Amino acid sequence: MRADHPLRQIRNMADQALAKLSRRFGTMYSKIGRPSIPPEKLLRAQLIQMLYSIRSERLLMEEIDCSMLYRWFVGMNLDEPVWDVTVFTKNRNRLLEGDVAREFLCEVVPQAQSKGLTSDEHFTVDGTLIEAWASLKSLQRQDKNNQSPDDAGNPSVDFHGEKRGNETHQSTTDPDALLARQGSGKEAKLSYSGNLLTENRNGLIVNTALFPANGLAERAAAMAMLEQIPGGHQVTAGADKGYDTRDFVRECRHLQVTPHVAQNTRRAGGSAIDERTTRHGGYAVSQKKRKRIEECFGWLKTIALMKKVRHRGMEKVRWIFTFAAAAYNLVRMRNLLAQPLQTA
Repeated sequence: MRADHPLRQIRNMADQALAKLSRRFGTMYSKIGRPSIPPEKLLRAQLIQMLYSIRSERLLMEEIDCSMLYRWFVGMNLDEPVWDVTVFTKNRNRLLEGDVAREFLCEVVPQAQSKGLTSDEHFTVDGTLIEAWASLKSLQRQDKNNQSPDDAGNPSVDFHGEKRGNETHQSTTDPDALLARQGSGKEAKLSYSGNLLTENRNGLIVNTALFPANGLAERAAAMAMLEQIPGGHQVTAGADKGYDTRDFVRECRHLQVTPHVAQNTRRAGGSAIDERTTRHGGYAVSQKKRKRIEECFGWLKTIALMKKVRHRGMEKVRWIFTFAAAAYNLVRMRNLLAQPLQTA
């Protein structure tokens, strides 16, 4: 492994975070019975899957088995047999109970703070739709008895003339997923609402929230994440026009958060943001910096393959979304530290 390989610094930062979770891992596993996959190796393997866009856990096991680079990153010897994919998945699901992904992200962020890469005063919030691993064929009426299909593997479903909505229909494959559309004129898909809170200095992810895609999730998630910002000092929060509502602006000010929300002048009643906010130079800076959050969503959807999540259920999707955010931070931090002159 050459000294300047990108994975070397990423593994060092990941190991620092995992070392802080060592005691937590010890309470999750029994000292008797057959030995399981060490959580540190399991999470490093999960990082490899996201960093290299490996589409399935079965393919991940094959790649680790054949690659010396992946074996080194995970911490496996060259002659060590790779795990069975069902064993890997079962042990990964065990980490859901302890919300290890959230704790891992909480250990990665302080590393960035200690290196002066983050801001503790200026933030951005935004959300996006994450397509669920369920087809529209699985959307069935809740008050209708299921009839035996002509083909259990791929039944013929006729939705012609039927109005489908979250109030009357539910997916039999992933009941937590809801119908939602990205914008006017777009098709509705079974989705989740993935939300991020980023800081404005370098666009690192500070917090995540995954809510049902019910149309109000983005503002609710934003308030939940803003409430968790440590300290009692005044901070700013940039956001797009979708957050320009009087309720959201009022709640932000109640939390000592200055809402640097883009003005929606076309909305009935006008914008909730007036010259008390827009006349300051910091408002224009926040509007420029807030666009960096789209880079986070772009990486999560294209590299970490979160555009259409491969897991089902709110808890699993929330876990994998949060862990993917931590993976993004590791990559971003490595790039920033490799170019110190540009981070000043």
